[in-house]
Amino acid sequence: MTTGVLASIDPSVLAEGVNLMWVAVVCFLIFFMHAGFAMLEAGQVRAKNVANQLTKNLLTWSVGVLVYFLVGFGIEGVAGGGGFSSAAALGDGSWVNSWLFGAVFAMTAATIVSGAVAGRAKLRAYVGYTIALSAVIYPVVAGVTWGGGFLGGAGLGFTDFAGGMIVHGVGGIAGLTAAYVIGPRMDRYGDDGSTNVIPGHSMTFAVLGTLVLAFGWYGFNVGTTATVFAVENGELALGGYAAVGRVSLATTLGMAAGGVGAALASLYLSKKVDTLYVANGLLAGLVGVTGIANLVTWWGAILVALVCGLQLPLVFDFVSDRMKIDDVCAVFPVHGSAGVIGVLALPFVHVDGFSTSLLVSQVIGVAVITVWTVAATAAVFGAFKAIGQARVTPEHERDGLDVSEHGVETYPEFGKPSVTTDGGRVVDTTTDDSPRADGGEEAGAEIKMVTAVVRPDKLGAIKQALAEVNAPSLTVTNVSGRGSQPAKTGQWRGEEFTVDLHQKVKIEVVVADIPADEVADAIADAAKTGEPGDGKVFVMPVEDALQVRTGTTGPEAV
Repeated sequence: MTTGVLASIDPSVLAEGVNLMWVAVVCFLIFFMHAGFAMLEAGQVRAKNVANQLTKNLLTWSVGVLVYFLVGFGIEGVAGGGGFSSAAALGDGSWVNSWLFGAVFAMTAATIVSGAVAGRAKLRAYVGYTIALSAVIYPVVAGVTWGGGFLGGAGLGFTDFAGGMIVHGVGGIAGLTAAYVIGPRMDRYGDDGSTNVIPGHSMTFAVLGTLVLAFGWYGFNVGTTATVFAVENGELALGGYAAVGRVSLATTLGMAAGGVGAALASLYLSKKVDTLYVANGLLAGLVGVTGIANLVTWWGAILVALVCGLQLPLVFDFVSDRMKIDDVCAVFPVHGSAGVIGVLALPFVHVDGFSTSLLVSQVIGVAVITVWTVAATAAVFGAFKAIGQARVTPEHERDGLDVSEHGVETYPEFGKPSVTTDGGRVVDTTTDDSPRADGGEEAGAEIKMVTAVVRPDKLGAIKQALAEVNAPSLTVTNVSGRGSQPAKTGQWRGEEFTVDLHQKVKIEVVVADIPADEVADAIADAAKTGEPGDGKVFVMPVEDALQVRTGTTGPEAV
């Protein structure tokens, strides 16, 4: 019965349905890569710029996809040698396998740029560039290659399977160009030309973002085998899916070899395996095999990705230290140079052996795409720079783009009012008795302030100790400073920096009837570990006190 039902189905209808479903799922996977980009970039910027970076990622998709629908898709057709054809005129099926498939690739190229100019680019400048890239810059590249233009298979023969150069190379080269035009972050380079390390705020975000991207990359590469079925002589046959095994293998081996390559290079340069370099190297390996995954030998995939991982620290150091270009998220060595290496390597690792004509095509294709991307990007950001709108003011950069550009703080100092800093219980004054005051029982008693600067992890124990000596009221401030605690050496992408300002909490307790020395002893006993850096406790006289609500002064106000 099953055989009879299948025999009655038009093979072309079945093939079209399966192919559309496959492309739709792939597009959803590639869209999910934006979550990876957001996490990766947020982890590599300072805490004061996280919301700005997340906003740029959100607007890349929101603005870019609309622009690509209205303009970019049509420009892509023009660049491919046809006329301007609006995406709005497409049918239901074409909206999936033509427009949406192109849109998720275009948005990937666009979002890469945000990581290069993080921490100083004005939001309006970045959004303006996103519009230009989605409307013209990327569509022209896609049109002259995949769209049937002079560089593609029908013309010069430039080969790029899933966008190693067309998508990632364009994004990486554009990011490098934009970072050069805008200039480095404040304090990135000293007056003597030395490079100052500015670490990102969360290695956890960076690594998790990398893994999300690696997961979505299967949609990026494997998804480019866009046709599962084809109809030949009235019967179903495998379409592009015939190469799915090779593409899946190359993608998996590529991410692994890229991570290994970056780890080896990091170990050679700094004698340590840098976590962020390994994460970035994994992505560089993926970029390297993206353009060649359907035609590369298994050993070629490993070799190309290994080289892409190895070059990552070297190229980043060259760009940062020699060229003095502040590429915050290393988008050029991850996407730009790795994309170039991948497509140029294809003639040497092709399943059919070396081809001189293919090498010539690849070199010319890379050169044309690079020149176009650099010129167009420099023109857009150069225009914003000329009118003073490319980067934020020095004051805003110091304060952080979260506050200056968005009026928010990603990490408020103490969170919401119902959040405690040490995991302790929050007192609800609607159900619990309010904490007792620490003074007022003895008329004329002397008011004193006990101030302590201690390790943050001791806050909970100190609160408990103060409660036990009947002094529960306190003020806590997050501070940093240096004293007898030894400085530490940190590392960010293999570059060492000194950490001599240690995170502490400052505790202030004002007492009247409770002996100040008891409070000081309670804090010291609870904070003590016996190691340098335990902190200090100070006892100071307070001239007077005023309770705001009642106007009471003196010990009664405490």
